[in-house]
Amino acid sequence: MTMQRLDYPATGDVLYSGTARNGLRIRVLPKQGFSGFYAVFATDYGGTYRRFTLDGVVHDTPAGVAHYLEHKMFDLPDGDNALTLLSQNGADPNAFTASDVTCYYFHCTRMFEENLRLLLHFVSTPYFTTETVQKEQGIIGQEIHMGEDRPGTANYYNLLNLLYRSHPIREKVIGTVESIAEITAETLYACHAAFYTPGNMVLCVAGDVDPESILAIAEEELPAEGGSVPVVDFGEEEDLLPVRQRSVLEMPVSAPQFLIGAKLRPAEKGEALFRQQLTASLAMRLLAGASSPFYNRLYESGLLNRSFDADADFSTGVGTVIIGGESRDPDAVLTALLEEVGRIGREGIDAGLYERTKRAGIGTALRGMEDFDDVCVSLALDEFDGFCYLDYPALMASIEKSECEAFIRETLQPERIALSIVEAKKP
Repeated sequence: MTMQRLDYPATGDVLYSGTARNGLRIRVLPKQGFSGFYAVFATDYGGTYRRFTLDGVVHDTPAGVAHYLEHKMFDLPDGDNALTLLSQNGADPNAFTASDVTCYYFHCTRMFEENLRLLLHFVSTPYFTTETVQKEQGIIGQEIHMGEDRPGTANYYNLLNLLYRSHPIREKVIGTVESIAEITAETLYACHAAFYTPGNMVLCVAGDVDPESILAIAEEELPAEGGSVPVVDFGEEEDLLPVRQRSVLEMPVSAPQFLIGAKLRPAEKGEALFRQQLTASLAMRLLAGASSPFYNRLYESGLLNRSFDADADFSTGVGTVIIGGESRDPDAVLTALLEEVGRIGREGIDAGLYERTKRAGIGTALRGMEDFDDVCVSLALDEFDGFCYLDYPALMASIEKSECEAFIRETLQPERIALSIVEAKKP
C-alpha cells in the first residue's frame, strides 16, 4: 500500500497516513530541512487495562502491570539494554505509561534509521526471566514509596477515589507494593502478547524522512501478522455522582492543597470526543483560568495563588474535571466556585472574555505545534481516540460560547462535585 497525504492549511502541515499489512497504523510528519528526528511507538495499553478478554480467555491482572512491562521491555535477549544502545547511537530515548497508553520514543540527529529499527525491534521482542522480574520489584517498589510521600499524588488519587466507585482509574498506574509482588514473567508475556501486537499499536515519525521508507522499515522489522485485539473490561458504567463529596488527608505541607473534581460522560471516539475535550478545556479556562473574573477575585483576596489550575482529563471511557491548587481555605474556594457557576448559568460568559480566551488557546496550540516532538506524541495518542491533533485549531475555532456555558452549568452541579484536601497535621 502507499501512504495517503493529508493537508492541514490551518497549521501548514502535511501528514502522511497509512496502515501496514500487519495492521500497524503509521503517521509521518515530514519536516524538510530539519536536523532532528523523532519517533513514537505506542500501544493502546495503559494502567487501567487490568481485565481483558483475548481469544475467548479472560485475564485478570494485578495493578501496575503495564508500567512494569514498560520498564522490562528495554532488556534484550542477548543481555544488551535498548536504552544503552540507543544512547550509543546518539539518541535520547525514554518511555512512559499512562492510564490508557504506553509510549516508547526517541529523539536524534543522526543514525535515525538504525535507531528506528532498534525501537521497533526491542518493543516487539519480549524477554523476561524470573530473576530479572524479581529484581525489578525492588526498583519499582522504591518508586511507589516515593510517590506515597508526594502530597500532590496522594491528593489526586484521593480525589479519584471520592469520585469513582469501581473504575480502575481509581488505582495508581504504578500499582502498589503488594500488587507488583504478584507480577511474574508469565504475566508480562501474556500482556505483551495481548497488547503489543501491530494491530493494537501506532508508529508516528517526524523529521526529514520519506513516508514510504518508514512504512517499509516497519513492515521489515515487525511481525507479519497483526494479532487479535483484546476486549478490555473496565467494570460497570459509573453514574455521575461521587461516592463521597469530601475527604481530608494529613501530610507534611506548608499550605493546604485542594482538588475539586466532577465526573462527566465522554462522547464516542472521533471528532465528537475531540470537540468535547476542547470544549471542556476552553470552558475551564473561561471559568477559572488566569484571565477569569473568578480567579482574579480570589487571587486578590489571598484565597488563591499561582499554583491554581483547572482542566479536564479524558481516559479509558471516563472524563474528570479537576480544579485545584493551594489555599488557606479550600472550602471557601469551593463555595466561591459554585457561586460563579451559578452566575454563569444566569448571566452567561462575557463575550469579550470568550473571544480572547479562545484566540489565546488557538495561538498557544499553533505555537506548540512548532515543537514537533510534542506534536508527534499527540498524533500517536490521539490516533487511539479516532481523531487527529492537527485538527485542533480549526475545531477549536468552531466551538460556540453556548457550548462552554452548557458544559459548566451541567458538569459542575453541587451534587456532582467532590473536594479532596491535603493539610498539615494538627498539633
